[in-house]
Amino acid sequence: MKEFFSSKKFIVIACIAAFLIGIMIYAAVSSTNAVSSAVGTVFAPVQRFSQNISDAVSETLDMLINARDYYEENQSLKEQLAALYSQMSDYTQVMQENDHLREMIDLAASNEGIELSEPCNVIGRVANDVYGSFFIDKGEKDGIEYYDPVVTANGLVGYVTEVEYTYSKVTPLLSNEISLGVYCVRTGETGVTEGGYELALDGKIRMVYIPLECQIREGDIVITSGYSGTVPKGIVVGTVGETFIASNGLSRSGYITPTVDPYDLKTVFAITDFDGKGSAYEEN
Repeated sequence: MKEFFSSKKFIVIACIAAFLIGIMIYAAVSSTNAVSSAVGTVFAPVQRFSQNISDAVSETLDMLINARDYYEENQSLKEQLAALYSQMSDYTQVMQENDHLREMIDLAASNEGIELSEPCNVIGRVANDVYGSFFIDKGEKDGIEYYDPVVTANGLVGYVTEVEYTYSKVTPLLSNEISLGVYCVRTGETGVTEGGYELALDGKIRMVYIPLECQIREGDIVITSGYSGTVPKGIVVGTVGETFIASNGLSRSGYITPTVDPYDLKTVFAITDFDGKGSAYEEN
């Protein structure tokens, strides 16, 4: 018997047995994996559904448990947002004030001897007024007076025609109540402006009493002459359009487009004093 176990025949049989056992083990493992894969495929939707429920329950419990913390965090974020809005508002206000100061400096630099009011905000408009009359938030308490010229950095707007303690009314150049002496920058030729209903509909005024043989042409700039004492000399009024011989045949007239549109204003300045001020404004 001992000789059998040590013989070549036994060794061959043992190798064959070991090979067969290995095949059996591999088959068993492969079968288990296949079954497991099949079971996993069948129950995958159930597992996903269960996981979704679990996640939802976890989120709900988290909200209930940490609700106070979330509320406080939300309030903190709201406060931070409000602070940012406040900073932006302050920044915008500072930028607007800087713009107004630059306008005042430009106006004062280009027109020596004038004193300007603080920036006047447009706070309302006269209803159904074709001339574009409006109200400003400065009045008697701010040093505003009747017939003070009203300007922007672009030129003359009109005159203060009503003054109350805290506000005033401004009547633009388009009005038939306003007339002032002007002259052409390029040629030096003079004239007088006048407004009117039909002219205002086109956003224009008229320059009359221009010399018959004048050299004024379209595009020329017209500024205030200052001779009446109601407005400083050298304030831009507008640009010349078409010119034509007046009905009397003795002079010419021309259309002027004001450089300032009264309907497009938010801030203006009143000229409270200037060299040569003193003549009374005369209505036509």
